[in-house]
Amino acid sequence: MRILTSSKNVFLTFTMLTLAYNIHAQSQNLTLNQDPKFEQLLNDKRKFNTSISTNDSYRIQIFSGKSEDAKKTLSDFKREYTNIDGTIIFNTPNYKVIVGNFKSRIEAERNLIDIRKKYKSVFLIKPGK
Repeated sequence: MRILTSSKNVFLTFTMLTLAYNIHAQSQNLTLNQDPKFEQLLNDKRKFNTSISTNDSYRIQIFSGKSEDAKKTLSDFKREYTNIDGTIIFNTPNYKVIVGNFKSRIEAERNLIDIRKKYKSVFLIKPGK
């Protein structure tokens, strides 16, 4: 094997240093032009996200199944329990009817006992953060 002569070695080193010195990839300035509506949209999203609460309330699931049955179950529930709020949540492949927004577990369990008299497959849930 031949070893590079010192003149070729110096030439290659000098060439590499010259090329490395002329590289300015990280020193470029970038100007970004964006639509002002984009910033407005971001601000609206920030306001909306702060309004979403991730509270530690307890809820009761009274149904899980098809969409039509979930709507019927929720309307029946709202007719009978006017003071307890309810909603339908889609969780693939089922629609779930979730009711209540109870601050304590004791309050939720008291209502669970009463609701269980009419709806058999109910259980207490505590939504995660």
